[in-house]
Amino acid sequence: MKRFFLIISSLVWCLGALAQVDQGRDLSKYADDKFRDDDKYKVETPYETVTVSQPKSKRIKNVIFMIGDGMGVEQVSVGWVLNGGHLNLDNFPYTGYSRTYCTNKLITDSCAGGTALAIGQKTTYGYMGVDAEGNPVKSLLHLAQEKGMKTGVAVTCRINDATPIDFVGHSTERHDEAGIAAQYVDSGVDFLTGGGIKFWQNREDGRDLVAEMVAKGYTFVDNDEDLKKVTKAPLLGLFAPLEMEPALDRGPVLEDCAMKAIELLDNRKGFFLMIEGSSIDDWCHRQKVGHMAEELFDFDRTIGKVLEWAEKDGHTLVIVTADHATGGLTLVGGSLEKRSVKVHFSTKGHNGILVPVFAYGPHAEEFVGVYENADLSNKIRKLMK
Repeated sequence: MKRFFLIISSLVWCLGALAQVDQGRDLSKYADDKFRDDDKYKVETPYETVTVSQPKSKRIKNVIFMIGDGMGVEQVSVGWVLNGGHLNLDNFPYTGYSRTYCTNKLITDSCAGGTALAIGQKTTYGYMGVDAEGNPVKSLLHLAQEKGMKTGVAVTCRINDATPIDFVGHSTERHDEAGIAAQYVDSGVDFLTGGGIKFWQNREDGRDLVAEMVAKGYTFVDNDEDLKKVTKAPLLGLFAPLEMEPALDRGPVLEDCAMKAIELLDNRKGFFLMIEGSSIDDWCHRQKVGHMAEELFDFDRTIGKVLEWAEKDGHTLVIVTADHATGGLTLVGGSLEKRSVKVHFSTKGHNGILVPVFAYGPHAEEFVGVYENADLSNKIRKLMK
């Protein structure tokens, strides 16, 4: 009998511990299976997608470069099924593929993959904004600044992570996150939003990077509601200690940041804006298809907002691509009618499959075919001159 009570007591304790773990998030918001089966997902209510037409103008005034981190054809295919056969990505009239390997590895990381997209050169694994020898190279964002264009970066990861700094700064040390964050102070970028406030304040070197940027004229916000009230650039928004919360928990922050960036950056000389759906990659690393899908949906809804604005503007080139694919994701089952999938992840790392390129706007036809990721950047660079 004593042994029986010990067993019952142990079960009660375990159930209590599980309940405490679940208190941090309402997992039922995501799916019926509450993510207990990380290789399955079902969407009850799909979101509406937009329909836009290719503009007739051949003059490029603005460039919006959108990167789905870890978003290969596999992730796009899964998202398409889960949203009932519709994505805003379907609007792009011209598509291509890019190869993502870096100079010293077949399977790249976000540092080298993003750098190739930013500077037009392949580089060493782990290098950001520099060539294969570690020499700083001007990015598309820097080129835009030289032309007198406004510039912006909006991400859902910490803003001193690999892809943002690929465009804004230069480093051969990915783990020097405090040093990378400090590069933003003198970057001159007009719009910056993401996570990572941990590296901006209460630093070991005693610097308060937020205060330094406010002294330079930046408006600082740390939540979505205050973001919406801002009426002029430059702006710095840091919404989380590290990465932002998962898509369904944080709400439409990326959409709001993208549209606020366009509102504040739009001007006579044009702008360059890099937007990253950063956390598609994170959840593929964790092999959780439901979380991955919701991040892709968040990115795709942002794409829809951008396309609607670009159609009205008529002079904006929109490019959507990925720095690499992640997870070795395979769609092995499900139902288009029921908006359900079953998948298999073959790795917790990146994989080296070609990634898609979607192009909309003036000269979008230049982006068809198969080419290197660095060549994609150089196509944009040529059109910006």
